[in-house]
Amino acid sequence: MTGPDFVALLPLLVLAGTTLAAMLAVTVRRHHGAVVAVSIVGLLAVCASLPVAGRVTPRVITPLLVVDTFALVYMGMLALAALAVVGMSYRYLEAREDDPEEFYILLLVATLGAAVLVASRHFASLFLGMETLSVGLYGLLGYLRGERRSTEAGVKYLILAAGASAFLILGMGLVYAASGTLVVEEIPRRLGATAGGEYWLGVGFALVLVGIGFKLAAVPFHMWTADVYEGSPAPAGAFIATVSKGAMLGLLVRYFVLLDAHSSPRLMAVVVFMAGASMCVGNLLALLQDNVKRVLAYSSIANMGYMLVAFVAAGALGAEAVTFYLVAYFATLLAAFGAIAVMAGDGKEPEDIKDFRGLMWRHPWVGTVLTTALLSLAGIPLTGGFFAKFYVLTAAVGVGRWALAILLVANASLSLYYYLRILLVIAAGAGEEHPARPAMSFSAAGLLAAMTLGGVALALVWLGVAPDPFLEVIAPAAIQLVP
Repeated sequence: MTGPDFVALLPLLVLAGTTLAAMLAVTVRRHHGAVVAVSIVGLLAVCASLPVAGRVTPRVITPLLVVDTFALVYMGMLALAALAVVGMSYRYLEAREDDPEEFYILLLVATLGAAVLVASRHFASLFLGMETLSVGLYGLLGYLRGERRSTEAGVKYLILAAGASAFLILGMGLVYAASGTLVVEEIPRRLGATAGGEYWLGVGFALVLVGIGFKLAAVPFHMWTADVYEGSPAPAGAFIATVSKGAMLGLLVRYFVLLDAHSSPRLMAVVVFMAGASMCVGNLLALLQDNVKRVLAYSSIANMGYMLVAFVAAGALGAEAVTFYLVAYFATLLAAFGAIAVMAGDGKEPEDIKDFRGLMWRHPWVGTVLTTALLSLAGIPLTGGFFAKFYVLTAAVGVGRWALAILLVANASLSLYYYLRILLVIAAGAGEEHPARPAMSFSAAGLLAAMTLGGVALALVWLGVAPDPFLEVIAPAAIQLVP
């Protein structure tokens, strides 16, 4: 490896170094605030290293990784999402765990795996990145040892993820048998080397898609989502909803471009089915829920369907629409889960919709943030969710995917019911007396939670009112990936 290679890998190296620094800090002396500070400084350093790495990109580093503008944009998104999760975790864990420091080590390890995924160009780096991400997630989801449901969420995800990994490995083996290589962009050129290669390659890719579909929680691989979201700690739910899914979707966009998979009618038919089914199943199941975290879980399935609609639209516009939707989705879910984490305070997490009654009058700041998040999920104008859905719709119509476009509009209209239902409860109870329990204190943990909520809420409105700065960053990445 050369000097420029190490410069290109700087974000990954800084993230790995932050993980080691957090681990060493815990071994020297357990101090929750110190580990939080190390995590925040390290993730900010990752963001600061992105422009430096951008000076030597695009760059292929061994057969495993490619660092280009697309990878750096996604690494920045993942680092900022992880930073927001750290901000909402401090106060949440301070009241619940005697030894909360390992939570941040697991979070950094999982973020490192996610960052490897968005730079992957080889099935070996795909597997290593996905397993690194998964190992961190197992611990994050089951971190609340005193709560049975948290342990249950971690075990459920462990068992189902192990099954998905088995499909992935078998698919990779069949792809290698058919093509003789695991370097993704070389696979189409090697097809004629093996008798029956196209058949086994198709079977292999189908199995790989099963493994990726599980991580994305797309229908029909969605059954774990609601139980895991409900049982996991709110910050861990925010992490799996944003960083985990964002990394897998970024990887899927890159791999489909490298394989020219959009030219395969059979493969695209599978993706179209997953997109349509995810929108319909996610929204229909969300209508039946009274638990807000389960509503967010099924809503995330529907939103994955919306993103897959943009993914079906090949070309730079499709990649740009997927990336912008992810940015808006990250801000929205972080705001929603952050509000739940702050509401938990020193007691039990709010679960049923009735627990949110009068939130706007009890805790106006938290109620405003949660309201903004729900409006964005519903696609109401002046929020990031509206512009993201409009962008996806434009990409679908631009390539003549009218059926998916109509299905998107119908499902977005259907989702208004369960989002507005929660909003009505939040706004209810004006003039009534409510318990005077403060949502946030003036401690360091409370101020960090308030700053985190304020940051993601501001980003959410900014994306809906003035999205041009974000588009100026995203567009070059999409054009470089899909000339």
